Amino acid sequence: MPVEVKTAVPFSPVTDRQQASLAPTVEPASGDEAFRAADRIRKALGAQFTGGISPAALSLAFFDWAVHLAYAPGKQAELACEAVRENGKLLKYLAALAVDPKTPPCIEPQPGDRRFGDQAWQAMPYSIWSQSFLAYQQWWQGVTSDVPGVTPHHEEVVSFIARQVLDVFAPSNNPFTNPEVIARTVDTGGENIRQGFANWLEDATRQLTHQPPVGAENFVVGRDVAATKGKVVYRNHLIELIQYSPATETVFAEPVLIVPAWIMKYYILDLSPHNSLIRYLVEQGHTVFCVSWRNPDAKDRALTLDDYRQSGIVDALAAINAIVPDQKIHATGYCLGGTLLSIAAAAMARAGDDRLASVTLLAAQTDFSEPGELALFIDHSQVDYLESMMWNRGYLDSEQMAAAFQLLRSNDLIWSRLVHDYLMGERSPLIDLMAWNADSTRMPYKMHAEYLKRLYLDNELAAGRFLVDGRPAALQNIRAPLFVVGTERDHVAPWRSVYKIHYLTDTDVSFVLTSGGHNAGIVSEPGRPRRRFRIALKRTDDVCLSPGEWAEVAERRDGSWWLAWAQWLADKSTPEHVPAREPGAADKGFPPLVDAPGSYVLQR
Repeated sequence: MPVEVKTAVPFSPVTDRQQASLAPTVEPASGDEAFRAADRIRKALGAQFTGGISPAALSLAFFDWAVHLAYAPGKQAELACEAVRENGKLLKYLAALAVDPKTPPCIEPQPGDRRFGDQAWQAMPYSIWSQSFLAYQQWWQGVTSDVPGVTPHHEEVVSFIARQVLDVFAPSNNPFTNPEVIARTVDTGGENIRQGFANWLEDATRQLTHQPPVGAENFVVGRDVAATKGKVVYRNHLIELIQYSPATETVFAEPVLIVPAWIMKYYILDLSPHNSLIRYLVEQGHTVFCVSWRNPDAKDRALTLDDYRQSGIVDALAAINAIVPDQKIHATGYCLGGTLLSIAAAAMARAGDDRLASVTLLAAQTDFSEPGELALFIDHSQVDYLESMMWNRGYLDSEQMAAAFQLLRSNDLIWSRLVHDYLMGERSPLIDLMAWNADSTRMPYKMHAEYLKRLYLDNELAAGRFLVDGRPAALQNIRAPLFVVGTERDHVAPWRSVYKIHYLTDTDVSFVLTSGGHNAGIVSEPGRPRRRFRIALKRTDDVCLSPGEWAEVAERRDGSWWLAWAQWLADKSTPEHVPAREPGAADKGFPPLVDAPGSYVLQR
């Protein structure tokens, strides 16, 4: 269908003053809103002392659990019996150790818990300490689980807090009870403690002064990462649109648009040259465009989720249509960018707009009924608390988001680092993915509040109640074929949640489940060792399987899923190639502005 290009005029870099004039403004509070503002101010002040965690949410969870446990004599008796069994198991283990010091442990750590994997933990008295801790941890897991009548969300919160408290007292985190730290201290004459203190002091100083972590200087944006050649060909207040220079003489007719998440910088998909998904697509003969989001500040507080759709996706599509006319577009979205893309694609389908040749969703949820561990921080009380913080600042600070993600994997991201960097006195070299992870962004107040309420709390998109321009953005209206990727160890967008796209659409869905987590599973270049994935196609008239059934019947392949996606894109494209396209189209009002990666990605 014909599309009006509203912005087909030359663009030049805008100044900060011009940026501010483009940003939304906030009307002063009046009437009843003034009373609401008083509540928000009080909560925003309290958040400075609680780390952004709602005391009401925690209190409700623990009250719910404690009351139901107090009124459950059967559960209490079960826990008492379990305590006797665990103690008996430990006593039997101690007796066996007295006879044979090489007696294997009686309690195995939970999957993924590598704290006690070193052989030194098998010797006395460390084996006793580690086994006692694991037994206590196991018992507390029973205390906080399966209490009759407790709200499932409250049970998850209590179990999570109990794990965090227990981890503080883990023998692996104590220099006097960790055999690896003790051996290291003896071998170095205490040098590891001195070096560990120096590491801690350096990290603390960098954090207080808002400097990047040690080693980030080796990953300069535009030189070492985000280094694929291209030009910024369009800019508005919210995005810069990058078109990448061709690497082949001819290219597929249909261009590719990539919409990354706005929670982090776009170059997760353009890391080092060897693992850049964007570079890979360019080398496969695609004309690639990528959105680079602005890092919002307090002036952007009133930006909405629809502003992100309109300025981020709709405007980008219009610019691409002008630069590459008369061609459909392969649209790809990663994480939150994929969720937003699915909303935009549904709205376009409702309006009869068929510009999308295909839609690819990478680790992106469309149904938030089971969002995984991140839901621990999302309920009505917590969202109201977060909204008050954002209302006060105008945005959600990136450091708070990073802290929430670290807590979800505290053993890997907090305690293991404490032991390795500060007790062992060592430094792991920073890799490109870690440098990118430290280069985070903020989220505007109104947009993020809408996102949490409408998608996480109310699940409007899956329920068919998400409105765009006053009409439901129903995913069932999408007719473009879908390529959807989930990752096995994703704690942000669990693959079973991502899989629910099968239940919400009436089009062909090629679903991939790849090894790795939310980031490393997507950045999975060909040639990387120990990579594998499963893939299966569901056509519109096929029976819909459960995630478990799908995992059993899907084809298993070794290697990178990028190869399967490249073949899928080729199959969905016009067979005849066209001459390669250089970035921009000055004659159509879109001259190249600056070299990639542009200016928005450099904003702090």
